[in-house]
Amino acid sequence: MLDNPPNQVTTDNFKDEEEICCQLPHQAHSGEKILPQPQTLAVEKAQKISEFLGVLADTNRLRILALLATQEMCVGDIATALKMNESAVSHQLRTLRANRLASYRKQGRHVFYRLQDEHVLKFYQALVEHLDETTP
Repeated sequence: MLDNPPNQVTTDNFKDEEEICCQLPHQAHSGEKILPQPQTLAVEKAQKISEFLGVLADTNRLRILALLATQEMCVGDIATALKMNESAVSHQLRTLRANRLASYRKQGRHVFYRLQDEHVLKFYQALVEHLDETTP
């Protein structure tokens, strides 16, 4: 588990009954225009992230990613493992490829799929780890 940076507010830092005040001037209070901080997420970037996460918001695509996180597989093996037809698996793989989550290589008549890169694997593993954490 990562330690929180100094002065970062977490739910451990206050009780539900406490009132939290950041004590910074706000546009509504000071009448001054407050410029966004450099780390502010731009609307366009937020939209792209939202659309990307929408691709992951599909049970079958997530199940395929889970398989590919462990090994390279062909469509037929994925279909068998997930009890899906090959056409449905191919459709989901096209979507994963189009969004740079999966890639493939051909070996003779067989096509083997894998996660696109280490970023995708780490992202998937972080999601699973987060969901496996027990809540206090």
